Amino acid sequence: MDVNEAIFMNGGEVESSYAQHAWFAQKVISITKPILVNAVHSLFSEDLHRNKVLNVADLGCAAGPNPFSVILTIKESLERKCKELNCQPPELQVYLNDLPGNDFNSLFKDLSRVGEDQKSDVLLPCFVMGAPGSFHGRLFPRSWLHLVHSSYSVHWLSQIPRGLTSKEGFPLNKGKIYISKTSPPVVVAAYLAQFKEDFTLFLKSRAEETVQNGRMVLILHGRQASDPWGKESCYHWEILAETISKMVSQGLVDEEKLDSFNVPYYTPLQEEVQDIVDKEGSFAVQHIETFTLVLADNQESDTRAKGEQLAKNIRCYTESIISYQFGKEITEKLYHKLTQIVVKDLASRSPTNTTVVVVLSRTMG
Repeated sequence: MDVNEAIFMNGGEVESSYAQHAWFAQKVISITKPILVNAVHSLFSEDLHRNKVLNVADLGCAAGPNPFSVILTIKESLERKCKELNCQPPELQVYLNDLPGNDFNSLFKDLSRVGEDQKSDVLLPCFVMGAPGSFHGRLFPRSWLHLVHSSYSVHWLSQIPRGLTSKEGFPLNKGKIYISKTSPPVVVAAYLAQFKEDFTLFLKSRAEETVQNGRMVLILHGRQASDPWGKESCYHWEILAETISKMVSQGLVDEEKLDSFNVPYYTPLQEEVQDIVDKEGSFAVQHIETFTLVLADNQESDTRAKGEQLAKNIRCYTESIISYQFGKEITEKLYHKLTQIVVKDLASRSPTNTTVVVVLSRTMG
């Protein structure tokens, strides 16, 4: 699988678009807003605000309202702090990054509001441009960025982990698409090894691009339990695996396609994130925390409505990779069946989702 081609959030304004159903990511961004504000304010203690231009990157930005929310938070935080200190504000240059399959057209249509703001007498001019490409490598010139933000992106891997088939070529994670309770230890080890490799490369790449004392705010889907197969870390993949298995039993999906499919995704422990940062050595951890939210805690009042909304949320960020592996012709049946399973599941329990937030400072290199 070419991950760079297979992974993107559903674009446009259709019913299954990410822009319409990314309410959980929106909630996480809202909760972590004070952390981002503090990171912006910390740039003043390093005198980085004295630059004529402040360069900011939002990595894995997707489309919809979330990038606009992030830009607005950064812009307003800078304006308030500059007014407080009675200093000249820098101009703000924001780079929105995602893989080339992202719906950049819809993204910039939504972000036209930033341009409209500048028609009035604003304190801080803000300029926005796209930066397509994989963040598992260099994206920007050396010592260019002052602030990096990434929400619910860095847990995506650059490739399917190596070592998920036996020497004879048999699948070691048969019937599953991610780490599960039935996965052998070698599968768990392969996923962790790939995350360590990718996150280390991510840090090395950002270290070259980020100025000394620049900040990074990274928000990842993570976990609190030492066992990586808990529902808090892989609910959506377990539900999808169950759905696909049912379709295999009905002859709608080839069993071999299921057995050969593993998603490029890993939900780390806070301790794993800290350990990789410490060993890579280019950044110092300024803040790190973990919190858990009820996954289906949206505005819908009844269980069926909650289940349908959660299923739509799962679809908007998994459909591209599911279609890539199994074909577009089965997606409607698959997500209809997934909705039925989710609605039934929510009647008996409330699945949760865990988030790891870390703020990093670029050390002397």
